[in-house]
Amino acid sequence: MLPASPADAPARIHWTEGGETRSARWRSESGMPAPKKVVIADDKTPADVAYRLACEGTALLWRGDFQNARQLLSALARRTDHKGGKGKKAKAARVPASPAEAFHLHRQAQSQRARTLAMLLIPFDADYRIPLRRAPDVQLACNEAYGRGEEPFVASLRELLGLIGAHEWRKNGVEIAALGERIHPHYGVFSPIRGEYVALVTNAPLPPGAKVAFDVGTGTGVLAAVLAKRGLQHIVGTDMDARALSCARDNLQRLGLERQVELMQADLFPERRADLIVCNPPWLPGRPSSSIEHAIYDPDSRMLRAFLAGVAAHLAPGGEAWLILSDLAEHLGLRPRAELMAWIAEGGLAVQEKIDVRPTHPKASDSDDPLHAARSAELTSLWRLTIS
Repeated sequence: MLPASPADAPARIHWTEGGETRSARWRSESGMPAPKKVVIADDKTPADVAYRLACEGTALLWRGDFQNARQLLSALARRTDHKGGKGKKAKAARVPASPAEAFHLHRQAQSQRARTLAMLLIPFDADYRIPLRRAPDVQLACNEAYGRGEEPFVASLRELLGLIGAHEWRKNGVEIAALGERIHPHYGVFSPIRGEYVALVTNAPLPPGAKVAFDVGTGTGVLAAVLAKRGLQHIVGTDMDARALSCARDNLQRLGLERQVELMQADLFPERRADLIVCNPPWLPGRPSSSIEHAIYDPDSRMLRAFLAGVAAHLAPGGEAWLILSDLAEHLGLRPRAELMAWIAEGGLAVQEKIDVRPTHPKASDSDDPLHAARSAELTSLWRLTIS
């Protein structure tokens, strides 16, 4: 076996402490590069100073009380949201010229906020213990997300809090009415909290005599489980993400459906045909900024276009493809309906029916959301497609 090249080696973070130059492995699930400038911070570091440094791109490696670090992160978030120090009000936002511009400005603001808040760093021992006063036990949550520990490392406190939140989601699960059971999402796997798309798959009429189905991009395995509960004899769930396949496997075993559902690491389709092929691709064309965002953003609509271009070749005679898709991209001016219809036609497909449902998530009715105009008009649809 060839030795690992420097490009394959884990990234490292460097800083000076006590007059000595030190370094540690850098971890970032979002792909954020290791900060080039790092200073030591503790309980005496003023929030305004920490905010200024974070905005300048200087990371703060925390050496104080862990709970005080959480309070400092909250203070940084308040300053980020108000674009200034304590007591300063946010500047009046420029009115976007179009929904697409509103979307891009919103994404830009989200990205800048994430970069600033990621500048507060926490040290970890090799066994995932945090060597700080009043630090919580995060060993199980870290093992779930990262696997077995290898060496000490540094990560952002914000990422750690997300990891802890994901551990709670995994432990408690999400109630799925169609199953009468809970689905337990793993770290980095999108949680099925938007129940409208699950309801669409639960209620749409199955193709006559359907026995075999594919769930393309299975994620947590929730749609594969729904299809199994609906009586499909054999379902193949595919995904490229090893975390998603592990998550789906755990959920299907918990539901007692592991014999009915086969899981496979594949880019879209298995090398066979099915009576029903279901796909719930990312709904928005755009570049994801973290692993979890791959379930939301699809650069240049790659997965959507590839599914529509290839699904006909994998449908059995009389079979159907079910495309579950929100029209939010249309309301944001990111993908016109005519483009989607052209891709459907180019794939040799015809629309038999489009079943619509309005979203029920909180942002759909939040008038303070920057994208409220688009979200309030959004529909989630199940497109029943057949070979034309």
